[in-house]
Amino acid sequence: MNQTIIFYQLFELESSTYTYLLADPATKEAVIIDSVLETVERDLKLIRELGVDLKYILDTHVHADHITGAGRLRALTGAKSAISHQAKVECVDHPLKDGDKLFIGNTAISAFETPGHTNSCMSFLIENRIFTGDALLIRGTGRTDFQGGSSETLFDSVHQKIFALPDHTEVYPGHDYNGHTKSTISLERQFNPRLGQGKSKSEFVKIMSELKLANPKKIQQALPANLTCGIVAEKQSL
Repeated sequence: MNQTIIFYQLFELESSTYTYLLADPATKEAVIIDSVLETVERDLKLIRELGVDLKYILDTHVHADHITGAGRLRALTGAKSAISHQAKVECVDHPLKDGDKLFIGNTAISAFETPGHTNSCMSFLIENRIFTGDALLIRGTGRTDFQGGSSETLFDSVHQKIFALPDHTEVYPGHDYNGHTKSTISLERQFNPRLGQGKSKSEFVKIMSELKLANPKKIQQALPANLTCGIVAEKQSL
């Protein structure tokens, strides 16, 4: 009988970011998705407690609202970092393209290019879970008004890549601001007020054009830091 994959969903309060830790139960090889610099010690403590070996550090995109913990985790654990090749992050170990696969033990991590929130967004499919970053949120989406974002592109990414997955696939977003922890493809197709409910591309573009959101508080600090895997910010804070 196959053992169930080890899975933890963690939360960073200031930016409402979800970080995910998964490990293959047989080999104990692990992956972390969307780490946050301020919670690296928490994550390392859990990794030690579980007795798993961190193999990969993934970011779904170049974040504008928090600084990634990828650089620090890589330095402390020897794990390899990965992000979309479109992000143009020179310090990354694995610049991923659509369809690429990484493995923790026999468990595949499939990379899907899902741009639109930014031009470098990726989603990661692990067994029956899709980690969507800011492309698809629970009953919402990421914004599309900076970092090469495009409402038309995001609509296509979600419908062609994410909504093409089986109904029962569980959706785990990069953030949540309303207390939700997960959804499913079926639920988002039915109830997502921006992208579901049969919304057309033109309807979605209109919705996004009327949001008028303020910039993330940490954007000036986070964007340049994340282009260097968070290392610059770490040195500046010492």
